[in-house]
Amino acid sequence: MFLMMIDGYRALTRVLIFATALVLGAELQAGTAEAKSAEAKSVVEKLHKTLLDVMKRADALGYSGRYDELAPVVSASFDFDTIGQQLLGRYWAGLNADQRKLFLETFKQLSTATYAARFDGFKNETFRTVSQETKGDWTIVTAELVKSNGDTVQFKYILKPAGEGWRIVNVFADGVSELAARKAEYSTVMRDRGFDALIALLRDKIDHYAKGA
Repeated sequence: MFLMMIDGYRALTRVLIFATALVLGAELQAGTAEAKSAEAKSVVEKLHKTLLDVMKRADALGYSGRYDELAPVVSASFDFDTIGQQLLGRYWAGLNADQRKLFLETFKQLSTATYAARFDGFKNETFRTVSQETKGDWTIVTAELVKSNGDTVQFKYILKPAGEGWRIVNVFADGVSELAARKAEYSTVMRDRGFDALIALLRDKIDHYAKGA
């Protein structure tokens, strides 16, 4: 009987240890998910903070000043390698290393130019983070630009791990995917006119933003 009691205690101990491990593992996973969400959210909020800053100083900075302020933050916030491959789809494989580098650099310049041109003044707007959700290696950060009259523009940022941090790979503005819209345009140019024509198109857009400022 005594030996049976010892065996029973041992079995119960193993069950308790296993159950404790499951609980701790679940808590650790939850903590990791929360940490991932916080890291991803910080990327978006830093971008928003910079945008508000250049909006408030838009006139003093001018277009070129806004561009210079935004360039390092845009570069650090977006995963342009992944975005570039997604934008060009099947055409990416046909590019050599120099062409890929040129496309990524030109598209990065266009992205910065777009922000510098669009966020060219301040009328008491604010950004607010609404939610963040992590699913596996992906995090979705939902945010809003709140205008002075209360109207909002919703942004959904899709982020994935890149290097030691998180980077944005797509943005939905009021439900419209920036990646999808650009991919359709760029694929058509690549199919009908080729790589050089695509680079010329991007540079024309950059020049248009600079001249229109």
